[in-house]
Parts: sequence; C-alpha cells; structure tokens
Amino acid sequence: MIELQHVSVTYPDAAQPVLDDVSLHIPEGDLALVAGPTGCGKSTLLGCLTNLVPRFTGGRRTGKVLLDGTDITATAPRELADRIGYVGQNPLAGFVTDTVESELAFGMEQLGIDPNRMRVRVEEVLDLLGITELRRRALRTLSGGQQQRVAIAAVLAARPRVLVLDEPTSALDPVAAEDVVSLLSRLVHDLGLTVVMAEHRMERVVEFCDSVVLVSGHAVLSGAPQEILAVSPVVPPLVDLGRRSGWSPLPLTIRDGRRAAKAERVRWRESPPVLPAPQEASGDGLVAEGIVVTYGSLVAVRGATLTAHAGHVTALVGRNGCGKSSLLWACHGAGTRKAGSVTVAGRPYASGNIALVPQTASDLLYLATVAEELELADADAGLPTGSTAAILDQLVQGIDRDQHPRDLSEGQKLALVLAIQLARSPEVVLLDEPTRGLDYAGKGALTRILRGQAEAGRTVVVATHDAEFIAATCDQVVVMAEGELVDSGPARDIITSSAMLATQCARVYAPVEVLTVAEVLAAREAT
Repeated sequence: MIELQHVSVTYPDAAQPVLDDVSLHIPEGDLALVAGPTGCGKSTLLGCLTNLVPRFTGGRRTGKVLLDGTDITATAPRELADRIGYVGQNPLAGFVTDTVESELAFGMEQLGIDPNRMRVRVEEVLDLLGITELRRRALRTLSGGQQQRVAIAAVLAARPRVLVLDEPTSALDPVAAEDVVSLLSRLVHDLGLTVVMAEHRMERVVEFCDSVVLVSGHAVLSGAPQEILAVSPVVPPLVDLGRRSGWSPLPLTIRDGRRAAKAERVRWRESPPVLPAPQEASGDGLVAEGIVVTYGSLVAVRGATLTAHAGHVTALVGRNGCGKSSLLWACHGAGTRKAGSVTVAGRPYASGNIALVPQTASDLLYLATVAEELELADADAGLPTGSTAAILDQLVQGIDRDQHPRDLSEGQKLALVLAIQLARSPEVVLLDEPTRGLDYAGKGALTRILRGQAEAGRTVVVATHDAEFIAATCDQVVVMAEGELVDSGPARDIITSSAMLATQCARVYAPVEVLTVAEVLAAREAT
C-alpha cells in the first residue's frame, strides 16, 4: 500500500539527517502507530508520506515514496488529496473556512467534484462521524474533540484511501479521545482505510494497532506491536509494567494486564501495600473567588472558586470545552474576567506573581533562534547565562540552538516555553495541557521539575487530561464541568473513584489503590 524506499531527510543547516535511509512498508487496511521520543522525526516521517516534506518545510529528501506501487515522490500534495488525507497536530490551524459544513465542502470544491455529489458526501461524513448537529456551528466555538472530528471528516469527504494523523488525541479528554480512536478503528475495519498516526499517548491507541513504526536515532523499525514495544525506548505504562515484571506476552490491554497480575492483586487485597502519604501543603497559594468568564452570550466559567495551595501541584480536569483554559487565563490576568477576585499568598494579584504556559506555546516565541530565546530569558530573570538552557535540557535534549523556535516540534516548543517561564521562579505556575507533544521521558522530567517547584513552596496548577501524569505529579485534583467546579480532593481519591481518570496500573490492580508503575515496584520491594 505505502512504501518508503531508502528515504533520507535533512533540514537546512542541519548537521545530520532527521531520517536516514529509511525503508518502510505499510499494508493496506492497517492501523499503524508511529512512535518514538519527542523530536525524533515522527512528524517528518508523516510529512514524507504526504509529500509535505520537504515542499513546505525546506531541506532535502532523497529516496522514493510509493503508493500502490506507483511512485508519488514528485507529486504535489494537492494532487494527492483524494488519495492521502492529512490531519495535523492542531486541527484549528488547518481550517480554512468559518463553519463546519463549509469546511467539509472546501476540499471537494478544490478537487472539482460535482455539487450534487458533494452534497451527498457532506451528509455521509456528517453521519459517519456523528457530527450532524454541528453542521452550522462556527469552527472556533467547537471543543477540541469536536474540532478533531471535523478535521477528520473534512479529509474523508475527498474519499482518500490513506489517512495520516499527527497526535490526534493529545489535547482531548479521555471520552473524546476514546471516541476518536474508536472511530479510526472503525474506519479501518469497516471501510478498509489505511490509517497512519503518530501519538505520544500510546496507552490510548496501542491496543487498536496492527503495527508499530518506531522512529529512533534517525532510523525506523516496524513490526507487530508486541515485537516493537519489547525494544522501544518509549512505551505506555502497562507495557512498561509488563517488561519490568517479565510478563510474556507483553500485555496491550487492561484485561491482559489483570490476568497477568491476578495472583499479586489477590495477595495485596488481603494485605494492602503501604502507599505514599499525601504531601503537606506549605501555605497559602492561589485563591480565585467567584470567577465569571463570558464570551458574548456564552458563559464559560460560572462563579468558580479555585483554591490551590502552595507546596502542592493541583490538577484541573474536565471534558474539552468545560472552561479549564478560561479559568486559568482569568487567574493569570491575561484573560477577561467579568467577575471575581484573585489573591496570591493572601495578597491581591500582581502581574509577575503568576506565570502561564498556554496550550499554543508558540504564541510566546517570537525571536529568530532558540539561543536568542534562552539568552533573553536569562537576562529577564537576572540569571547566569545557560540557566534557562539547563531547564530545557532536563525536559528535551538535543534541540539545535540555532533552529527557529517555530520550526520545532510541538513538544519541543512546549518545553522551550516552559523553561522560559520557570526560569523566572514565579510564585504561581499555571500550565494548560503541558504534556501535549511530550514523550514519557519528557513527562517524567516535567514531573520532577514541577515537584521541585512545589517543594520550593510555589503553587502549581495544571489543566490536563493526562491521568498518568496526574498520578505521578499532582497532590490535589479539581474537577470542572460546564464552567463550574464540581469536585475536589486528594489525587489518589479522585483517580481511584473515577472510571475516566483511572491510570492503567489503577485499572490492573483495582480495588488496590496503586496508581503508577513506580508504586507497584515499591510495593513489591516492601512485601
């Protein structure tokens, strides 16, 4: 179906290729997961499949790309639209019209499809993706999950045989992510579509995959999921647990994990392991009282009162569109606030007390090179040269200092902005979806950094859908729904009582309340 023959990609001024002599075959009707560390070249590989690399990125590509045995190496991406559909990391950035229905029709208009046939296809994809009620909605008013569905529908309307997606669930809540992955699996099995997707949240998709394409060290290795995951440097928690436990075959589903852990789970039910005690708060932190945020007639936040203690990392969770980002922006002061007040350590809010890392991290990057961004951050914070770079290297290593910040991968951009913000040592750190685009090692490094911030007495609030990250990082969880705060409590209590927030280890060992691989290993050592 899709074949790469000896493909190499080198970007301008790069010392070495991103991909080096890659040969790869993806059969028709496969759901292939592209995995690998942050910045390893996954997006570049996807761009080769669609011919967006190097036409829209610059650089040099050698080798051949074949589709059904036909060489498409020199074919313009627009001429492939009816054969290969592409959905990028940020669907909203790829939209070219204002409403859902017009977005679905736009691609077909460019292909010259008959208007009557076009109308039929619009109706079909609306039904196929379950978005009929959204047809007249403005694209910018949709939640992240809805935008993702519309983006997929827009490319499916052209009837491609291959669908290529870059991080399709990274910014979605668990329910929306499950819907998208189930939809992709259905497209593969019911329509015979070939799907190639890059995804850092491997725990969400690996059980549905037919193959895994591992990008690592400029090379590519592909094969059956269990075969590749046995040697992959990045694996979901369940597979990590299986490798550390010596389970064979490696479990890819919670059912397989529960069967492998049955004896241990029964033993721990009778004699529960000692679990880590909750971290004590070190004092007053951020208190946002009666916050109201509106956008025209839409009320995004309804009189919410958020208390986040100093010395704690607090998670703000809830489905896409529930108001998490609006609340964070209102707390920071950069967003509009119709009513309410914000205090930090008992004092009225003052700019400079609070740092915010937004979902679209690139909004805060405006200099010509990574080096310039790092140098300016050091100067603004009054730090020795190299201080911000040291924080960045903890998160993601190997970023070229001469590279333009907007040419970085989404995970690398996030890491750079996070390093810049943390260099200022603010009293309060607000992060909106900070794990988007980060691999498991990057998330582990982020956990260590945020725990260090909390131990230094700072207040950290994280809006996230990443249950695994919450379990490893957060002390408290605040649940938001329809603009209101509906629940809060210690992270362990909220996670173990929620079907949607439960981690893979929590599901494998339920009702024993272990949350992470580290806790399982510690419990084994103690028994």
